[in-house]
Amino acid sequence: MFELNHKKAVVTGGGSGIGRSIATLFARQGAVVHIVDISEAACAEAVAEIREAGGQAHGHACDVTRQDAVHATFESIGPLDILVNNAGIAHIGKADNTSEQDFDRVIGVNVKGVYNCLHAAIPRLRENGGGVIVNMASVAAWVAVAERFAYSTAKGAVMAMTLSVAKDYLQDRIRCNSISPGRVHTPFVDGFIAKQYPGKEAEMFERLAKTQPIGRMAKPDEVAALALYLCSDEASFITGSDYPIDGGFITLNS
Repeated sequence: MFELNHKKAVVTGGGSGIGRSIATLFARQGAVVHIVDISEAACAEAVAEIREAGGQAHGHACDVTRQDAVHATFESIGPLDILVNNAGIAHIGKADNTSEQDFDRVIGVNVKGVYNCLHAAIPRLRENGGGVIVNMASVAAWVAVAERFAYSTAKGAVMAMTLSVAKDYLQDRIRCNSISPGRVHTPFVDGFIAKQYPGKEAEMFERLAKTQPIGRMAKPDEVAALALYLCSDEASFITGSDYPIDGGFITLNS
């Protein structure tokens, strides 16, 4: 079950964190993985790791906010079966203290970046007889999270785009779903804590972990496992849905 043999998959933001775990797992399950990341070094490192484990992977340094660059990248990749729109950035701030520059930056990556990849990938999925898209949303699209104004706005848009794409391309045999993680323990989290709370890293990590009712943060591999299921043939009856993976954050925190 959950094999991706003979499938070609694109994972954006696949050089680190959740995206890297998805790319690694997909390759382990037989997919030929194309990692798209703004960092050429992160791409190369992830590709090398996958190849060393016996998987097939290729790296593409690309800024997803630039449609011309995205189309050139997808043109070089060719026909595909799976797109995972994982590339994204975070931002902390309320509506009145989020600068225009920061708002544009978050929307550029988290919304326009997803649109650009959809724009480039959907014709190739259609020509290939169909396929699967998974977009990375967030619990912030479901419930209020303090001081995440721009991020919540962007992830709400990702969830709406997921529904729109699922509806519009049903007859093209293209399935589209999204995943809404809670807090996930990635290098970004460690870096954020170290920058914002120097000397109090352990205390703040524990505090952030406990915001999930289950008492810990998710592991990137756990999110990857859900992405694998949604992109596999076993999930062929699923489209137009969002899947929270949040340790009870949405339903048990109220």
